[in-house]
Amino acid sequence: MMTVMQGLTNRGNQVSVPPGSIDEPDELEVPLPGGLTNAGLVVRKGATVRRPMRATSPATHALLRHLEAVGFEGAPRFLRVDKRGREVQSYIPGEAAIAPLPAWAVTDEAMVSVAQLIRRFHDAQAGFDPSPYSWPLAAPERFGHTLISHNDPCPDNVVFREGRAVALIDFDLASPGSRRWDVACAARLWSPLNDPADVADERRGRAMQRLRLFLDAYGLPAREREDFVDLVIVAYQWCYAQVRRQVAQGHQSFVPYWVAGGAARADRGVAWIEEHRGRIESAARPT
Repeated sequence: MMTVMQGLTNRGNQVSVPPGSIDEPDELEVPLPGGLTNAGLVVRKGATVRRPMRATSPATHALLRHLEAVGFEGAPRFLRVDKRGREVQSYIPGEAAIAPLPAWAVTDEAMVSVAQLIRRFHDAQAGFDPSPYSWPLAAPERFGHTLISHNDPCPDNVVFREGRAVALIDFDLASPGSRRWDVACAARLWSPLNDPADVADERRGRAMQRLRLFLDAYGLPAREREDFVDLVIVAYQWCYAQVRRQVAQGHQSFVPYWVAGGAARADRGVAWIEEHRGRIESAARPT
């Protein structure tokens, strides 16, 4: 999950190289910071970003092509596959919010712009048919499969310019979900709904206020906010179940992250949400 930038063509595990897949002349490749899944493997090369291919890359590329076709500017363009078998996407100028988060990334204004960007991303999917493609793990079906959720809109997967969110990146986990599912994932990360011991900036103590601000900025209707705490907890556990799988497989980036405190933070986060269930449900209700 989490890394900086995204993304072939049809159903199944066969990854085909589109005709005309070429590479630029030798240019300096600059590793992009952020993320764990593809740590050290995502690089900028000129005006492009190179990322490892996945079995589900055809689905991601179809989504990115649709977003380009409808004029959505808040996602990279899928360009081709290079000679090394990496997907090539357009580079989006700006700055991702890499931890430790800079002051501009934790303002209410920055968070509101993230909520509005995610709303535009969802709206831009009108007419997109995800059924011909194989996707990563989908959100639980009881929360609806009405669009493709980003599923990992964490700070280092959002590009900012002048303190405003302009693009989502790293669509590796994007899969069938719903507006409320994606909003719950995002609101948890950006409020953030965490134990205050794990919030080391001006957001500490303001989670409820920021949660309501995020949901209102997105425009999530009242009926979609029902049982919000249960939704957030399931989304939280869904996310960290994938992290645990990576740890069990010995992933070189996830193992030290998990051992060095990631597991304890995840447990504290769920416990804190449960403890403050009433306050969160109240904050989630429309004003």
